[in-house]
Amino acid sequence: MDTRIVDHPKFRLVGHATRVRLVHQGVNPHIQRHITALPTEEHLRLKALGNTEPSGLLAVSDDLDPDYAEGSELTYLHGVAVSPGTPVPDSLDIIEVPAGKWVVIRTKGPHPQTLQKAWATAAATWFPSNPWRLRPGPEIVAVHEPANDFSTATCDLWLPVEPA
Repeated sequence: MDTRIVDHPKFRLVGHATRVRLVHQGVNPHIQRHITALPTEEHLRLKALGNTEPSGLLAVSDDLDPDYAEGSELTYLHGVAVSPGTPVPDSLDIIEVPAGKWVVIRTKGPHPQTLQKAWATAAATWFPSNPWRLRPGPEIVAVHEPANDFSTATCDLWLPVEPA
């Protein structure tokens, strides 16, 4: 697994949030509907607003069920990361993220299957064999180098961690 630990100062996640159901395998139709309902110009506006890591348009999952039960509800935000002092339009939702450590897992391949497999492998293998555990906070996916149809992509999965 391609992983690195990052110590990141506080930041904000800004964008368009909605409540959706958790889907473990394949494309989440609730998230897909949320994203496709946004006008193309809005994606460009968000991308221009982002000014810190993780970079680019982000898929953010927050308020997750502690057991990650299939079908449980979570807050999904389609947005970007900004530094604390960045002015944010009133029309956008904001998730405040405190400073802390993150494990960043790089994936490359069929999307979203490779990303979902990496998360499952991290839970089953990486966490038990490393001195880290999940801490409260949003889980963030930064999609880099997607195919035009999003069938493949390079992604960074950001998971908030603390020493075990």
